[in-house]
Amino acid sequence: MRPNTTALFFFLILPIISFKVSYCSIGNNGTNHLCPEIEKQTLLNFKLSLEDPFIMLLSSWNISVDVNCCNWEGVVCDNITGHVDQLHLSSSYLRGKIDPSLPNLKHLRYLNLSHSNFVQAIPSFIGSLTSLESLDLSDAGFYGTIPNTIGNLSNLRTLILEGNGYESQLEWLPGLSQLEYLDMNYVNLSRAGNWQQVINTLPSLVELHFVLCSLTFIAPMNNINNNISTSLAILDLSRNNEFQSFAISPGWIFQLSNLTFLDLSRNYFEGPIPNISNTTKLQNVDLSFNRFNSNIPHWLYLCKDLEFVNLRSNFLHGAISNGIANLTSLNTLYLSRNELSGEIPREIANLCKLQSLDLSDNKLNGKISVSFGNMSNCFLGALESLDLSGNQFSGHLTDQVLEFKSLKTLNLDFNNLSGTIPINIVKLSSLENLNLAGNNLSGNLPESVGKLFNLKSLLIEDNKLEGVVSEIHFANLTNLLTFFASGNHFTLNVSSNWTPPFNLQYLGLGLWNLGSGGRFPLWLQSQKDIKELDLSSNGISGEVPNWIWDFPFLNLSHNHLHGKIPDIINNQLLCLSSNKFSGPLPQIGSGVLDFDLSNNLFSGDISHFITANGTYNIQILHLEGNQLTGEIPDCLMQWSSMIVLNLANNNMFGRIPDSIGFLTNMFSLNLQNNKFSGHIPFSLRNCTELVNVDLAGNKLVGKIPAWIGTRLLHLRFLVLRSNKLSGKIPPDICHLNSLQILDLSDNGFSGIIPRCVNNFTAMASTRSLGGQYGELVYATYGIGSFGESVSVTTKGRESQYDTILGLVTNIDLSNNNLSGDIPIELTNLVELRSLNLSRNHFTGSIPQSIGDMKQLESLDLSRNSLSGEMPNSFRVMSTLNYLNVSHNNLTGRIPESTQIQGFNASNFIGNDGLCGPPLTSNCSSSGGRKKKDDNHYKTSSSSKIEWLYVFVSLGYAVGLSIFCTTLIFKKSWRKAYFEFMEEMWNKVYVYFYIKWRKLTRTSL
Repeated sequence: MRPNTTALFFFLILPIISFKVSYCSIGNNGTNHLCPEIEKQTLLNFKLSLEDPFIMLLSSWNISVDVNCCNWEGVVCDNITGHVDQLHLSSSYLRGKIDPSLPNLKHLRYLNLSHSNFVQAIPSFIGSLTSLESLDLSDAGFYGTIPNTIGNLSNLRTLILEGNGYESQLEWLPGLSQLEYLDMNYVNLSRAGNWQQVINTLPSLVELHFVLCSLTFIAPMNNINNNISTSLAILDLSRNNEFQSFAISPGWIFQLSNLTFLDLSRNYFEGPIPNISNTTKLQNVDLSFNRFNSNIPHWLYLCKDLEFVNLRSNFLHGAISNGIANLTSLNTLYLSRNELSGEIPREIANLCKLQSLDLSDNKLNGKISVSFGNMSNCFLGALESLDLSGNQFSGHLTDQVLEFKSLKTLNLDFNNLSGTIPINIVKLSSLENLNLAGNNLSGNLPESVGKLFNLKSLLIEDNKLEGVVSEIHFANLTNLLTFFASGNHFTLNVSSNWTPPFNLQYLGLGLWNLGSGGRFPLWLQSQKDIKELDLSSNGISGEVPNWIWDFPFLNLSHNHLHGKIPDIINNQLLCLSSNKFSGPLPQIGSGVLDFDLSNNLFSGDISHFITANGTYNIQILHLEGNQLTGEIPDCLMQWSSMIVLNLANNNMFGRIPDSIGFLTNMFSLNLQNNKFSGHIPFSLRNCTELVNVDLAGNKLVGKIPAWIGTRLLHLRFLVLRSNKLSGKIPPDICHLNSLQILDLSDNGFSGIIPRCVNNFTAMASTRSLGGQYGELVYATYGIGSFGESVSVTTKGRESQYDTILGLVTNIDLSNNNLSGDIPIELTNLVELRSLNLSRNHFTGSIPQSIGDMKQLESLDLSRNSLSGEMPNSFRVMSTLNYLNVSHNNLTGRIPESTQIQGFNASNFIGNDGLCGPPLTSNCSSSGGRKKKDDNHYKTSSSSKIEWLYVFVSLGYAVGLSIFCTTLIFKKSWRKAYFEFMEEMWNKVYVYFYIKWRKLTRTSL
């Protein structure tokens, strides 16, 4: 947010109101004095050196029209002396060079040449205008180093040098001791390493703007007298560290006691926000897009004059304090994209001036009805925008939430809300944007939604809503531009000749029953302005009508469509995946960005599709799962915008072309399950942004290039299984510390596993679906999205991972010729989920520290030559649900644990010295397999059995003697015992006597 208008107005007119009381207005015709001849001639020389092709502002500078230059446009003279006092030439778009006679205007106090096109360095003679109090050269076409002579302007109070072409070290700035307003936005100050000390020499400085100046914050001001602490009121240092390494925020800023406006956004400062601050007069504070890792500091809640607070996109954590009640002047509060937790303090509902509240993308929780329970009337009347999306709020949408009188935007998407959309939602009569997507809402869409006549955007996708949607729901939505309701089970029931009251730009009806008999609804033809249309999973069949192809963003995936598609495609986004389209691939226009024809029946050679004719801007090309043939043409340099190339599961062959190295922006390359041959191309080393390389299931030969480990440093998934690769695994691969999945199985690799595998730090780091390990999505459309997907073999079966791919960690080196021992460094990968080293020639023992891998779910060491005992640390591997150590030379007892004993015995066979459950062979006391002729074992076992009988007999005898003794000495127990025995005997006798009588009668 910019400084408030009152402050800006004050400082911009400051140089003018400080002049003498009487001035001529611009172009004054009533002056009593002629301007001096030398000053008139200077202005004429100034005009002659310039061109004025657009505004023609200098056309009045003509002595034949008016001999008095004080009456010329843009010229202001002193009303008493007649000297030229001001030149207002802003936005006149003058061209040329400034005449060097300009310093003859010795009494000039205001000079504004902004927004022109001089195309020269700032002339050094500007520093001779020593009477100047205000100088504005912003965006005037000047370039190069700002001359040191500017420092001679000792009377200057306002200096505006904003512009991209300037650079300076600020060595001239201390000469401007009276400076109050300084704006050098976009000036290159990267070499001004002491800028903090320099501005400290300006005791009168009130307002400072250094935006996008490449400032460094390495050496903050410490232990020096801060001259500006009592004067500086407005400070904007935003966007200075966007393209540099992280820095620590300068603490001296928070000691500026008169500061009212502070903007440090987009500097990526690290560390906490200082806990102590003197900036109690702040009205506007913007610390967004940094890396402040702390709580919201307590002092912020004490700034009672705060009107605007933006702390979004940091790493702030902890709860929002109820001290927020002190911020009674607050108008705007942005705390989105942090890690704040807990409930929203109820005091926030008493902030009477709050108009915009954004707490989205945090970890806040609680029930909506509690957080916004007893709201004050002034809060209900003031709030216009409420964004709580991307949190963990629960509960129902109660009537309390519908009491806002001025609310225009309500975003509650991606929470855990349940229940129905209330019928009374019509009470939010000012609502323009409603987003309830990604919750657990159920029931019908209330017809009252159709009465929100101000509604422009309605997003309810990805819920559990159902029922019929009719024309009544849209009756009064004449302003509706966006309607996304994909991912629900609605049925649309409108007449065949329905004409909607709206003219949509974005429409998502994925998963709906469109009520059109499996055909495209005809009413869509009236929506001429649609930019994005999602009709995925609608059960539509048949061929696609021609008018459908006119929509720029089109998703028709997961239907039953067939036939051919147009020869030329110009849609920006086209997703036709999982249909039955056939024929050859079409040609695409230069405007196509995302192109997904996967899982269809397209066939033919791909060479006519990927051509060298023209330049293409396509970013995503997904042709997986078709019947395409031929080679990839060696002309990919025309496709340099590509970020995803997926040709998997086709019948393509030949070498991977060298021109693939021109795809330097590529994130994902998937060519698996084709018939590509040859080596991995050397040019692929240029694709340094790659995250996924999947070349599995081809006929590639040669070694793994060492440059994969030194050039592709962003790689998270490397899948080369089922090829004909050979050689050793290069140690350089250990540089891939972001690697999650490494699959080199079913090749001919030899040698040892590199000892440096513990450098795979992504396999040793705690993982979650958020942050850097979140789902990799390259494009979204309606209920669909195109994200990264990797096929992984674990527990003997192949699985495809996409949405939870961020949690998957896997190493598969099976079915190679690897040898040596299993490196102990491998057990440092404590977050590894699956490890397969089977079908190799590994020797030695299983590392004792294998139990450190507590997240391991699948471990296959079968068919090697491992020896020794299985480590006891197996017992603590509680997440292990697949273990196979069969066909090795292991000995001793299998570690006892419920987890291991539940495995199939076949997973342990082929180890002659292994014993214990789940194997049927028992172990001796010494841990070895039991033998029939082992006399010691027989003696030991017999001894154990004899002692068992002794203790059992002794226990029986003691118990019986206690019982009999009690009966002898306690008459009441003895009487009761014999009565019980007599009763039981009578019952048994009668039962068997009756049975005997029945049997004898039957036999007779």
